[in-house]
Amino acid sequence: MEGEPKNRGKLILDATCAPGDISYPTDLELLNQARKQTERIIDSLYEQIKGQLKKKPRTYREIARIDYLEVAKKRRVSQKERRKAIKKQLQYIKRNLSYIEQLILLGATLESLSKRQYKMLLVVSEVYRQQLWLYENKKQSIDDRIVSLSQPHVRPIVRGKAGKSVEFGAKLSASCFDGYVFLDHISWDNFNESGDLKTQIEAYKNYTGYYPESVHVDKIYRTKENRAWCKERGIKISGPPLGRPPANVSKEKKKQDLESEKIRNHIEGKFGQAKRRFSLGRVMAKRANTSETAIAITFLVMNLSTHLSRLFYAFLCLFLETKPFFSFSINQIYELHFCK
Repeated sequence: MEGEPKNRGKLILDATCAPGDISYPTDLELLNQARKQTERIIDSLYEQIKGQLKKKPRTYREIARIDYLEVAKKRRVSQKERRKAIKKQLQYIKRNLSYIEQLILLGATLESLSKRQYKMLLVVSEVYRQQLWLYENKKQSIDDRIVSLSQPHVRPIVRGKAGKSVEFGAKLSASCFDGYVFLDHISWDNFNESGDLKTQIEAYKNYTGYYPESVHVDKIYRTKENRAWCKERGIKISGPPLGRPPANVSKEKKKQDLESEKIRNHIEGKFGQAKRRFSLGRVMAKRANTSETAIAITFLVMNLSTHLSRLFYAFLCLFLETKPFFSFSINQIYELHFCK
């Protein structure tokens, strides 16, 4: 339409995972930790009513630990041995949970437990339910699977990357333009990042006042719906068109595709910078809200670092311009550092 500004700029979109600070989870290790937590809760509840009971409930904790270590210390464990060990730990946890119910019926109160213990009891109950279902149905996955007792909000994120097919943390979707990276979507559950493309482009328009000239994304974003939506607004989307590739591709077309991929690599470099230099590779916060805050602050600090470096180069340009033996102009140095 007439009067509307033309499309300008390049927008780069991608998603990544910010791993949490948890050990690699296994079903047997998770059940072993859950069993030990139930034993501590039984000890706390028993202290309230130990005068009413002749004996403390037997949890067989030493035998349970021996059963766990017998398999955990082996370098190679068969599937049959692993299932047998998981079954034993499930039985120990089931007995402990029944003891906790009996202690409550005899007069012990959950109010005497600390907030951490009460929350742990709820988490352990859910872990037992999930692991029992996985064991009985011989499955490997379940919805909202808990992989850490201390951080039950963390979920396995399947990324399909070499060396790290699954990561455990928050998945985030980000956009990059003019050298800055913006955090658009963060979730502890896995999601399809292609659904964020329209929202991210609209956010770009609200910020700049016009749509981008081109959007550089990987294959997962290039759906028919997203292609049609971008075409209506005159936005070029990177990558080859849908359908069978042509038999003969010109060198110029190959060069254009290569240049588009080079532009998209910029956001990959930003993710690498955030993980290596700004600690996004391992989020040390334990709670969900504090972890999300730490991730958002990481992007804020990274953008501030970019802005400060530009101020430094601007100062350097002004300084060098006053020196007659330097032939660089301000525009040449700016293009050298910021227009790659």
